[in-house]
Amino acid sequence: MSNTDIKQKINDILIEEFEVDEEVIKPGAPLKESLDLDSLDYVDLVVLIESNFGVKLGEADFSGMTTFQDFYNVIEKKIAAK
Repeated sequence: MSNTDIKQKINDILIEEFEVDEEVIKPGAPLKESLDLDSLDYVDLVVLIESNFGVKLGEADFSGMTTFQDFYNVIEKKIAAK
């Protein structure tokens, strides 16, 4: 799976499952502010990412994650390490 495919799949999950407006999903956009998800939504997002990509995400993966690009990078690294 290419990095472009990974980004598209993540974006699709955000749009379909969390009704995020496609216009706010930009690599440099602030992740938390753009998504406007509550803590339960974040748990759901982690579960969806783990099940769709076959990776495990921990608390440490989210430290320093501020933009969509940071989020993509974490998932890409997790997939590459499998």
